[in-house]
Amino acid sequence: MISVGIVGGTGYAGVELMRLLIPRDDVELTVVTSRELQGAPIGEYFPNLRNHTDLNFSSLDEAQLMSCDVVFYATPHAVAMKTAPALLEANIKVIDLSADFRIKDIAAWEKWYKTEHFCPELIKLAVYGLPEVNREKIKSANLIAVPGCYPTAIQLGLIPLLENDLVDSTRLIADAKSGVSGAGRKAVEDYLLAEASESIKAYGVNGHRHHPEICQELNKACVSAVSLTFIPHLVPMVRGILATLYAPGKNGNKLGQEQLQLIFEDRYSSEPFVEVLPDGQSPATRNVKGSNRCEISVTYSQETDIVVVMVAEDNLVKGAAGQAIQNMNLMFGLEETVGLRGIALLP
Repeated sequence: MISVGIVGGTGYAGVELMRLLIPRDDVELTVVTSRELQGAPIGEYFPNLRNHTDLNFSSLDEAQLMSCDVVFYATPHAVAMKTAPALLEANIKVIDLSADFRIKDIAAWEKWYKTEHFCPELIKLAVYGLPEVNREKIKSANLIAVPGCYPTAIQLGLIPLLENDLVDSTRLIADAKSGVSGAGRKAVEDYLLAEASESIKAYGVNGHRHHPEICQELNKACVSAVSLTFIPHLVPMVRGILATLYAPGKNGNKLGQEQLQLIFEDRYSSEPFVEVLPDGQSPATRNVKGSNRCEISVTYSQETDIVVVMVAEDNLVKGAAGQAIQNMNLMFGLEETVGLRGIALLP
C-alpha cells in the first residue's frame, strides 16, 4: 500500500489527483492540505468526492507528510521548493506539478517566475517527468518535475520530427488553445463566464512561462538549437488543449505523408497513452476529455513543405494529474497504466 499526501488540495489539479487516486486499492490517501480550508471535510468542498473519502483538509504539517511514501505538490510555483527538501532528506518521493524544478537554468527560472529559487541545488537532481522520453530515469527518481500542460502537448508533437532531423528546428511554430481550467481555480476577470464565453483570445504573445521549458526539452531531441514561436490562446471550454504545430521541412530532406505517418506510429507504438491517428483523421479535445490519452495527427503539405502536427490532450489529466500519477506508477515499479485506464467522457 502506497501512502500518499497531496499539498494543495483545493485547486483543479488537486481534486483531479484525488479523483484518480481515491478509487485505487493499492493507494491510501492520508493527508490533503489546504491553508484556507483546514479542518473542513473534503467531500463538502468537492461534492463529487462525497462518500468516497472521509478525510478533512489539514494544515501543511511536515510531521503528517513525513508518514507518506510520496507527496504530490499541486500548488502554485514557489511553494514546493520551500518544503520539498525536508521530505527528500527523509527519503520521501516528491512529485511536483508546479514549475519549481522544471527549468534547469536558475537565472531563467527566476526571470520568468519573478522570485528567487529557494533550493537551486535540487534542480539538477529533478527528473523531468515526461514518460515518453524519460521513462527509465523516472523509475529511479526521488524528485519529479511534472511537465506543464502546454509543454506536454507541444513536445509530444514535435519530438518525432526533431529526433529524426526532418525539419528546420529554428523555425518552429506552436499555436495552442486551452480551456479556462488551465489558468487554475482563481477569481480572475478574464476567466469569468461572461468574459470567456463566445470568444477566443491570444495571451502571452510577448512571452509565456512555458516557453523556456519547452525549448529546454526540445533541444535534447535535436542536433541544432531550437527556435520556437509559441502563442497560447484561451477558448471557451473547461478542459482540453489543442496544439497545432508547424515545422518547415529541412533542406535536402524528402518528406512525404506516408513516411511521416510511419515515423510517428513507430515512435509511439509502445506508448500506452499516445495514439497516432490514421492519416486523414484529426484530434479533438472531446475525444480525450477526462482521460490520460493524447491524440496526435501528422500532415505534410507538399506545396509549402510544412509539416503540420495536431495534438489534443486533457490539460488536467495528461497535462497535470494523470501524468503525475503515471510518474508515480513508474517510481514504485507498478504497471504504468494503473488507475489511468479511464475512458474519455462523451459528449
